[in-house]
Amino acid sequence: MSEQIMWLGATSEPSLVQTVDHVALLPAYLAAGTAVLVLLVDLLLARPVATVATAATGAVATTLGAAAVGSGAERRTFCVGADCSYVFGGRAALVAALVALLVLGVLALSGPMLRAGNTPVGEFCFLLTCSMTGGVVLAAAGDLITLIVAVEVLTLPLYVLVGLRRGSLASAEAAVTFFVVSVVATTLTLLGAALLYAATGGLHLERLGALLADEALPDLPLTTVAVTLVVAGLAFKVAAVPFHAWAPATYDGAPLPVAAYLSTASKLGGVIALLAVVREALPPEVTGPVLAVVAALTMTVGNLVALRQRRTVRLLAWSSVAQAGYILAPLGALALVTEADARTAGYAAALAYAVFFVLLELAAFAGVVALRPAGADGGHLDELRGAARRHPWVGAGLAFALIGLAGLPPGLAGLFAKVTVVRSLVDGGAGWLALVVAINAVIGLAYYLRFAALLYAPAGEVAGPAVRPARAVVVALTVATVVALAVGFAPQVVLDLAGS
Repeated sequence: MSEQIMWLGATSEPSLVQTVDHVALLPAYLAAGTAVLVLLVDLLLARPVATVATAATGAVATTLGAAAVGSGAERRTFCVGADCSYVFGGRAALVAALVALLVLGVLALSGPMLRAGNTPVGEFCFLLTCSMTGGVVLAAAGDLITLIVAVEVLTLPLYVLVGLRRGSLASAEAAVTFFVVSVVATTLTLLGAALLYAATGGLHLERLGALLADEALPDLPLTTVAVTLVVAGLAFKVAAVPFHAWAPATYDGAPLPVAAYLSTASKLGGVIALLAVVREALPPEVTGPVLAVVAALTMTVGNLVALRQRRTVRLLAWSSVAQAGYILAPLGALALVTEADARTAGYAAALAYAVFFVLLELAAFAGVVALRPAGADGGHLDELRGAARRHPWVGAGLAFALIGLAGLPPGLAGLFAKVTVVRSLVDGGAGWLALVVAINAVIGLAYYLRFAALLYAPAGEVAGPAVRPARAVVVALTVATVVALAVGFAPQVVLDLAGS
């Protein structure tokens, strides 16, 4: 990204004129253009099939655009000197492509719900693609303002999507809960960013990192409060304990495809935002111990409460809380790490775990959607008793996702995810946190395997009604399972992209 300084006269002040790298912005253009095009197609054609097809095509185009741009050298734009607000490299390409693919998967899961007629198709697709735009921009955010705005663009449409199902009191309550908690989280993050700017005079992540490397600044009370508020605000987005209470109620009240998006793309966005500020801006000596305690609490509380759940989506929600603890664990070891390579490995482990998790989580939700009636919620676990006997392939896909989330073979993606986290903790000198991860992984086996075994148990009196899985949902489950298998056999590819 080049800059040109143009002098307008011998005595005039210099005017800084920036060139814009449109190639770096191509994935964001494609995502935003998809949202606009969906709105126009719905307005002009008013045909649900055309609207969904436009959104799906845009998601594919965004994926391809991100892969094409990310395959080259890192690109920077909106720069002032060495400080850039938009940095698109391999890691950003991985996240942008993954968000777009998750949108494509959620569109496939939404087919039965949209055909049921209780959810407006145009509004649903428009809001979903708007959220995709926020995820793509978030992946390349280089300063706090861009980061926070991108997180909100990712999150704001979800307030409406959660409550978009007509005539559902549970959806309305979930939407209000999600809205109130997210507003508080955003306020905390913005206040923390403002105080951080007051303490340092910088907003670009790399500049903040350089400024906070000064031993005097981190010791200021203002800096401590600022860092605490930023981390706490972003912890809400990840649903980390003690900022997690909104997640189970919101997931359970939302339509199943929206709950799948919340549990995958939305959580991935929170992880990316938290990872960006911890890696680039905030001093690890301050954030490391806090994140270590938060990670330990999050995985422990999530797993223990998940053991008692009898509703399907609430079990997946609490397990998602526990998985957030595993994702945050490598960041908790940063305070003890001095080598740059070890820190890079810790960041890569956190992001790689998030990638493995969202693939398996999407497959799990796809299995639940396939085995439930069109437009229904997740219901109770007993309603899925014997479902794998009635639908062997769908049941096998759901069981594979659950076993992968538990970290057992043949779900190699989940196995390598946990191995990667434990290895990064041991290398970082946080052996006690590695032990907590191992203990919680054993606790998680109880409810994941119980759920998987229930699918093959003889059908009882409370078993759900006979359901014919929708073709699009089965395709989404198949693709998610195949991708998770492929990633499990080549985990180093994800680790290399996450560390780039």
